Amino acid sequence: MTLALIFPGQGSQSVGMGKALHDAFAESRRVFEEVDEALGEALSSVIFEGPEDRLTLTANAQPALLAVSMAALRAMEARGFDLKSRAAFVAGHSLGEYSALAAAGALEIGDAARLLRIRGDAMQAAVPPGKGAMAAILGLDHDAVAAVTAEASEGGSLCQPANDNGGGQIVISGDADAVERAMALATARGAKRAIALSVSAPFHSALMAPAAERMQEALASAAIRRPAVPLIANVLARPVEEPDEIRRLLVEQVTGQVRWRESMEFLAAAGVDELYEVGSGKVLAGLAKRIDKSLNARSIGAPADIDAVLPSSS
Repeated sequence: MTLALIFPGQGSQSVGMGKALHDAFAESRRVFEEVDEALGEALSSVIFEGPEDRLTLTANAQPALLAVSMAALRAMEARGFDLKSRAAFVAGHSLGEYSALAAAGALEIGDAARLLRIRGDAMQAAVPPGKGAMAAILGLDHDAVAAVTAEASEGGSLCQPANDNGGGQIVISGDADAVERAMALATARGAKRAIALSVSAPFHSALMAPAAERMQEALASAAIRRPAVPLIANVLARPVEEPDEIRRLLVEQVTGQVRWRESMEFLAAAGVDELYEVGSGKVLAGLAKRIDKSLNARSIGAPADIDAVLPSSS
């Protein structure tokens, strides 16, 4: 078995996530304390108790998902899991890339939480409410979606592929009018569905340029070490290890496409056959199975999940 760890992105959050880990493992409790200390507020109470509309705010959801992923990993480590000896790669979907880097020791948890708070605030502030939009296009390949977004962008508005999630799902992002045109074009060209997403900003598009500038400033002073195992970078869909390259790619990621399908295809081609989705939800495990059936994906976000893969020795 060759294993890679993958870490979820925004949309996988839910009120109460991580609470069972917090209650069962002292190592997990320490993660939530660390994130609360780093942010100077009790984000853990919002994670565990809500309200949901506060948890789903971009500036809260991003560090919250990091906290749950790292709480799950620390619980795994308490059962004897060693990332460096067990895993060949790490990868994370959008904000999950920060979780992957923290898991691999390239970022401290507190630093990652602070960076994600800045990232969430910057992404929210980059575009006025209502100006941007995102939509999921189902049933067209990447080239067809790219052609649709290029046509929809004619006339000055912007639309581009944002997330190539695999399994026939590609998310587009940009100006609201251009995204609406692209949805109509995609449907006319054979898409099974074109679904407007309930998001607060047009993430992973060129409209996020102000947020990328803010992240460039924040990342310039961030301590980034070489990860214990290579990171499959979102914007390249290939492994990176050098801290300066990681720093640059985290900036590019704000406006660039999340090449998740290609990242999973890279892992399969590299001999990975086992994936642990570490953190909240099961979105990435579901996508992995649709991208390549050779990838056996398991979601690990609760004590029972850890029991299943790392039985207690007691």
